Parts: sequence; structure tokens; C-alpha cells
Amino acid sequence: MNEEQPESTLKAIVLAAGIGSRIRPLTDDCPKCLLKVGGVTILERMIDNIQACGINEFIFVLGYLDYRIEQFVNATFPGLSAKFVVNYKYAKTNTGYSLMLTEPHTKGSGFVKFDADVVFDSVILRNLIACEHENALCIDRNIQLQAEEIKVIVSAGNRVVRASKQADPSSALGESIGIEKIGRAAAAKLFIELDVMMSDTANHQEYYEGAYERLIEKDTPFHALDITGLNWTEIDTKADYAAANQLFGERTVASRAASKFYPRTTQRNKYQIGSIN
Repeated sequence: MNEEQPESTLKAIVLAAGIGSRIRPLTDDCPKCLLKVGGVTILERMIDNIQACGINEFIFVLGYLDYRIEQFVNATFPGLSAKFVVNYKYAKTNTGYSLMLTEPHTKGSGFVKFDADVVFDSVILRNLIACEHENALCIDRNIQLQAEEIKVIVSAGNRVVRASKQADPSSALGESIGIEKIGRAAAAKLFIELDVMMSDTANHQEYYEGAYERLIEKDTPFHALDITGLNWTEIDTKADYAAANQLFGERTVASRAASKFYPRTTQRNKYQIGSIN
């Protein structure tokens, strides 16, 4: 029997601490997630899609130009149940460190984790939430796998064996798009692994997938959810940005339900792990 939480109690974790150096000068004075795609900021589209799928609690990990993102969220979504966690070491750390910082706000809950530079149709998230597996990575098979992609290798039943940039492209099912569902039980184990990893400064540049792989090695199941053919794009470069505008230029974001108003519980959390230097 599946004892995981219903979708309404899943939280959304949005990792938005990065500098976006590969798309400069567009990000010289603008966080990448606040760039507009099809006339709508990446982050606004993402929040709208997440809420449209029944998730209403948000944790944002900020770093570069953090105040710009916080101001935007507060102004655009004044009733949003949101917490802001600032990764002050964003220039020297990576997504694994940023995800670790969310632990105080995720205990006891499963979550869906989003890279803030991914633009996607809401059907992808609906499929992920409805997926029978407690821990699932959205995978696109129709990708030319190169060095930058997170390549996912699976065994029977689409159970994930590896999820890494270093994985062999010839053995991979496809690319992980940066949206994952992590169940309550796995979330508790995940933060233990992240704490262990980040206690060593040599691991500060590790991606969160490194912690996923540690759990996989300890027999925590992760599965691949095939979203091939659905619209999404990750924006790393100017070419990606142009492609995103072409793909989503004539699409509208999921409309906000006017009847949904949530208590304002927005917080700014400057939590840091004191033992890490």
C-alpha cells in the first residue's frame, strides 16, 4: 500500500541560486529565472503551473540577486505560502548544497524539486504527481546526450541505476530535465546524504543527483518517468533562450484561479550550516 502523502501536501522546492553566467549579459542585472519567455517570466510560469497542479507550499533557494527574486514573488504572488532560503555561498557551491539548505522546511514532507531555469508545460508536472512511484525523475529520450546533460541509466521497470553527467551516453535512456518527485521516506534519507556530502568542502560543487545516486546504491528506488514528446526546455545559453521563446512564444501560462487565496506566510530564511566553512 502506498503511504505517501497526497499531492496537496507535496511541497515545491525551486532552486534559483545560480548566476547564469553562460547567458550573460542577459543576467548581468537580472536573475535567469526572471527572464521572460513568451512574454512571461520563467518563474511566474513555473509558479502558475505548480499551483495549477495542486501544490501550494513553496521553498525558494536564492543566491545571486536574491532580493530581486524575493521582491518579484512577493509582488506577483502576494498570497503565496513561500519561504526563502538564501545560499550565501552560491558562487562556490552547486545544487546539492542549495538543496541541503531546505531541510528545516521539508521535514516530514515529500516534495517536487524544480531547477528554476526549466520552462515546461503543466502536463509534465501532472504526470509526475500522478506517477505511481514515490521517487521519480522526468526523463526525455529525444535528446542528443552530450557532456552537459544529466544522463539517466535504467534497469528493468525503468528503475534508475545512474543519474549523472558522467554516465555513459550510449547506455542512457535519456536526459533528466531537472524536475523530480521525492517521497517523504526518501526525502529524510536524502538530507542525511546531503549533510554528509556537504560536510566536506570538496563536495560543494556536487549536483543533487550525487545524493540521489548514493541513495540508489543503498537500494532506495528511483524510477524514470518518460515525458518524451511533451514541451519543456532548460535555459543555459542564449541559444536555449531563443529556442524557449520559439517553443513557448505563443503559449499561455496556466491561469490562476481567482478564488484561490492562501494565507501570507512568506518568510526570509537565512539558514546556513554552521559547521561548513
